[in-house]
Amino acid sequence: MEVKFTKMHGLGNDFVVIDAISQAIDLSTEQIVAIADRHFGVGCDQLLLVEKPTVPQAEFRYRIFNSDGGEVEQCGNGARCFALFVRQQGLTTHDIIPVETSAGLIELKIEADQVVVNMGIPDFRPQSLPFLVDNQTETYNLMVNGAEYAIGAVSMGNPHAVMPVDNLDKVDIATLGKAIEGHPQFPNRVNAGFMQVISRDEIRLRVFERGAGETQACGTGACAAVAVGRLLGLLDEKVTVHLVGGDLTIQWSGEGNALLMTGPATTVFDGIINIKN
Repeated sequence: MEVKFTKMHGLGNDFVVIDAISQAIDLSTEQIVAIADRHFGVGCDQLLLVEKPTVPQAEFRYRIFNSDGGEVEQCGNGARCFALFVRQQGLTTHDIIPVETSAGLIELKIEADQVVVNMGIPDFRPQSLPFLVDNQTETYNLMVNGAEYAIGAVSMGNPHAVMPVDNLDKVDIATLGKAIEGHPQFPNRVNAGFMQVISRDEIRLRVFERGAGETQACGTGACAAVAVGRLLGLLDEKVTVHLVGGDLTIQWSGEGNALLMTGPATTVFDGIINIKN
């Protein structure tokens, strides 16, 4: 089976984007893993499918699959690439694009070389992740590898645990991130973010993504970190988030309001891959 695709990235968080409207696509988990393989396939952190919407409010349906083949609810960097893709492929002429995800509707807005994504309202309820704790609080003590760490927890349509740290360079992201991702208190696993606050409008962030490992950038992770930082009184309304692959701007006016993410999206190349049935 031949499949047309586009390779894209948002600050180094890379994607294989497939138009499932103009071509008939029904990929198995094994086929997704094969496409995502960096040695034998195209290589990506996530595979994105563009589909026809199932609700009248949306122009498209946006589906996200991690490199391990598992489908997830949301991806902020992918959303920006999604917006650029549907414009470049001539699937829409609109600058504001309502999109259906499994986590609900989001709105994508193209502004010159940037895409603004309305990520919706952060949800701090533990059951929204889900996160198995007795009560909702601003921070939680999580026992990981024999040590206790303070984290914040929030859903941005997908689950995030955010750990404030003094020095990001001294954190073993691979070991600690993997342990938090699969922690039994997160039955559906979780994205683990490590946040160093530089000032009230600037943070550094690294994210160990659920099902993908550490990526160059994580859009929902940046949103989650700012939401937790705001909840803890550490950050102002507009924050620059420095990720390994580059910077995002996150704006959130506080509880009950939608959070906005602004950043770039880049097309790398178009191709055709022959996938075994």
